[in-house]
Amino acid sequence: MEGEAEYILPTETKYVGEMRDGMFHGQGTLYFPSGSRYDAIWEKGLVVKGTYTFSDGLQYDAENWHYCDGYDRRFYTEICYGLKPTGISQLTNMDPPRKIPPGCYDCGDGFYNPTTRIVKDYKNRFLRNADDDEHEWIIRTCRKGWDETMGPKPKPTSEGSVCLQHLLGREPPLDPFEPAGLARGPAEHGQEWDGGQQPA
Repeated sequence: MEGEAEYILPTETKYVGEMRDGMFHGQGTLYFPSGSRYDAIWEKGLVVKGTYTFSDGLQYDAENWHYCDGYDRRFYTEICYGLKPTGISQLTNMDPPRKIPPGCYDCGDGFYNPTTRIVKDYKNRFLRNADDDEHEWIIRTCRKGWDETMGPKPKPTSEGSVCLQHLLGREPPLDPFEPAGLARGPAEHGQEWDGGQQPA
């Protein structure tokens, strides 16, 4: 291919621009299925200089990139349109966020299944197999398709419910193996009781 061309890759990414000897060469743009684009100057198939623009209009700046970093954790839509009221969290740049299939992660360009280690796009088409590094990054940083209890887990009592008084420090812990009403005092368990009035 020579001159101005339009080339569609198997991933449905489309290149529109100049080509020489069948390679991207000169001014050209890659249009991704997600709606993002990469405008660049190419030389023999390699990028000389380029600009990546996300589907929402946010442009990536390699030198001064402060989007969602430690300094400013707002999403681009929050920067453009403001923050939501307290108690109404925005989980992703897209609001409402995509519904993630159970057991999967949203890795930005599709859903990742950690069991199969396959990333599929949002239309359920194969994108790639994740290597070990990508797998670890997704598990560590991406949004999950399920809820998890965070923080300390409460201790169950013999009835299987939370001993609220114990958590509040008002009663000694009960022995879950003792029948109800026959629990021994803290001294009999070999521990000191300093949580207030000792039960009768």
